[in-house]
Amino acid sequence: MDKQFEVIEHTADIGIIAYGREPGELMANAARGMTSLMIDPLTVQPALSNKIELQEQDDVTLLVEWLNEIIYALDAEGLIFREFAVAISAGLKLSAVCYGEKLDAARHKLKREIKAATYHNLNIVKLNNVYSAKIIFDI
Repeated sequence: MDKQFEVIEHTADIGIIAYGREPGELMANAARGMTSLMIDPLTVQPALSNKIELQEQDDVTLLVEWLNEIIYALDAEGLIFREFAVAISAGLKLSAVCYGEKLDAARHKLKREIKAATYHNLNIVKLNNVYSAKIIFDI
């Protein structure tokens, strides 16, 4: 898919619109978009991998919890990711491998801190075989 995400302005916060041909690709592109708001992803080497597994009752909650897990990995463990391989299976179970490295203040310059992905006006839409999600982040 050519267009993975786009950045949107929102009053005091910031957001993205993520795209994907299937739910796993949408989730991966949402993570890429969010990461690009925090750091230049080209400065991150895929030196380690971290597995994330989640299961939620609906796709919107799954998307928010997925993104918040990535924020938690940065805040609690100092891990920043660049690439994401995401699969969604029956029952809204997300299984992902995130590739990145430990945050290194000498090489990684944070653009902004994202506190959380929010539910504000969040919905996932499928139009012409492309999923999209508008996500606003609390900064």
